[in-house]
Amino acid sequence: MSTITDENPTKTTPGAARTLFTRRTSSLLGIQIAGCGSYVPEMVVTNEQLDQEYGCDPNWIVQRTGIRERRHCPPEMATSDMCVEASRKAIRSSGVDPQQIDLLVCGTFTPDYHCPSTACLVQDKLGLDCPAFDTAAACAGFMYALVTASQFVATGNAKYALAVGGDLNSRIVNPKDQRTYPLFGDGAGAVLVTRGTPHQGLVCYQLGSDGSGGPLLDRPAGGTHTPITPEAIVAGEQYLRMDGRSVFKWAVRMLADTIELVLEKSGMSVHDISQFVLHQANVRIINAAADQLGIPQEKLFVNLDRYGNTSGGSIPIALDEAFQEGKIHRGDAILMCGFGGGLTWGTGVFRW
Repeated sequence: MSTITDENPTKTTPGAARTLFTRRTSSLLGIQIAGCGSYVPEMVVTNEQLDQEYGCDPNWIVQRTGIRERRHCPPEMATSDMCVEASRKAIRSSGVDPQQIDLLVCGTFTPDYHCPSTACLVQDKLGLDCPAFDTAAACAGFMYALVTASQFVATGNAKYALAVGGDLNSRIVNPKDQRTYPLFGDGAGAVLVTRGTPHQGLVCYQLGSDGSGGPLLDRPAGGTHTPITPEAIVAGEQYLRMDGRSVFKWAVRMLADTIELVLEKSGMSVHDISQFVLHQANVRIINAAADQLGIPQEKLFVNLDRYGNTSGGSIPIALDEAFQEGKIHRGDAILMCGFGGGLTWGTGVFRW
């Protein structure tokens, strides 16, 4: 079931960019997550290593972000490889025959290639017989993939749908950018969605975007607007750029507003949520929103101290780890929220 309510958007002006925030929400019930899995590379990169190699201040990283280490892929590994490993674990966890999977949606903004899609590469490596496509919504990519896959299942157009999120950020951030490079890591996660009971699924969710804030977090060169040239490479325009201060302010406000809205529309309070699985971008963003909303620390799942910001992989990795640690059970209400470049966000209360 899918419903849409409250279509009146509000606009504010937070300094560098206009911010668009709508009160429109939807629901999507009758689905369940049958299995989940995650993968992070073996290579651990500590703050101290970044200090030795690039002169990054370890204390600044911890104090400003809460990150102590992250994982980086070896040269021979690509985004699709991580997504394949996470997907295999999700499929094993579900006990479903892979030949029954009839859809694959991959949320990533670090694809192996511009063409073919990363989803097609994952589909081929897994030996699946299904359509496959990417959703490019940066750190909200997994939420976009989850909602899209769930729609196919809820309408009967797919029986088992893989929703995957993964990013290989260490390849797209400039190591010389001491304020941005330490924030990101590599990783992927996946869930298998299928039909559930009438009360399972997305009790309430919101997907949103505000392209006016695109310049706050972008990669200038590499697309049709600004192709890669020798001059662009010398200028470092193939790398991710971020206006950290403006993104931080937007994220704190957006996280609190969208969570508050989805809880309100769900008829729930913070006390009704078993776990808050939020995008692992910065512990200060998470804590600021938690303080504003009165979320107890024991309900916040945090692993960014070990992995950093894995973008599209962030939520499914945290979701899988929370499930493996026994913090998620059937019937629990889990609140997930991803937010990032675009600007984009995706928030949902999922009845497990």
